Amino acid sequence: MNCEDYKLAIAADPSREDGEAHVAGCAECRAYRDEMRALERRIGRALEIVVPELRMPDLPDIDTADVVSLPARRRFTAPVGLAVAATIVLAAFVGLRMIGSNVTYPSLADEIVAHLDHEPYAVRVIDEPVSDRRLAKVVPADVASMNHDAGLITYAQTCVINGKKIPHLVIQGERGPVTILLLPDEAIDDAVELEGENVNGILLPVGGGSIAIIGERDEQLETIQQNVVNSVTWST
Repeated sequence: MNCEDYKLAIAADPSREDGEAHVAGCAECRAYRDEMRALERRIGRALEIVVPELRMPDLPDIDTADVVSLPARRRFTAPVGLAVAATIVLAAFVGLRMIGSNVTYPSLADEIVAHLDHEPYAVRVIDEPVSDRRLAKVVPADVASMNHDAGLITYAQTCVINGKKIPHLVIQGERGPVTILLLPDEAIDDAVELEGENVNGILLPVGGGSIAIIGERDEQLETIQQNVVNSVTWST
């Protein structure tokens, strides 16, 4: 089970227990699961509001011939309205989560910058490297070979960019974490600058593919770029 499959499954049913092996090794999916379950609990509490029994007041006898017929109008009491609103919010939230992977972007560079906003748990300052086994799983031999010359790799996850599964790595730079996206199937002619609100980076043509390198706005990426490019060899 990959991240995309797990997120779709947990959004549909936050209480499901399968996929725990995947979650145990994926901080992003673990945080996503906790977020969905917390939301479900909040919605559950909202739906537990006790709605008082509706009692109609006694009306005096009137001559129905003098009454103009009007369309029936249904009005919610405040507690019922809150419960209905909570249900609508949950449906909208889950709906957005479910279709989020189908969002289109003007360019590959725009999608890369937007992708970073969805994975804040990846950019943490830590000094514990991922295992060689984990790195080999995220960067399989049929995609590329990668040595540790790029730097201390502290995060490795398979993500989706432009509809393709790609390796998402993080190394520790001088100013903070630096994201590396390996895009073996995304050939580009020239380097493209990547600009975000708090980040800067570059998308480099490398062989028949490309590599995105993004760091803090004041991170000096020149040396990192060369080390990363030298550490990656495409398999095809």
